[in-house]
Amino acid sequence: MSDNVYSVTEIVGTSTKSVEDAIAGAIATAVKTLKHLAWFEIVQTRGHTEDGKVAHYQVVMKIGFLYDSAAA
Repeated sequence: MSDNVYSVTEIVGTSTKSVEDAIAGAIATAVKTLKHLAWFEIVQTRGHTEDGKVAHYQVVMKIGFLYDSAAA
């Protein structure tokens, strides 16, 4: 296994459907602009209610992406 260097950033995914959909949507968007996305960590899950029902899910996550060693 080689030594790797990662950058970590925080993003927030949202969905009216589910926590899983909020995660998947955030990852799908992140991979469009970040190369070598390697992992994610859920930091916080929250949402809001309307009329006594869950109306929106919000997931704060850290994502790690590998620095391209070829550029070094």
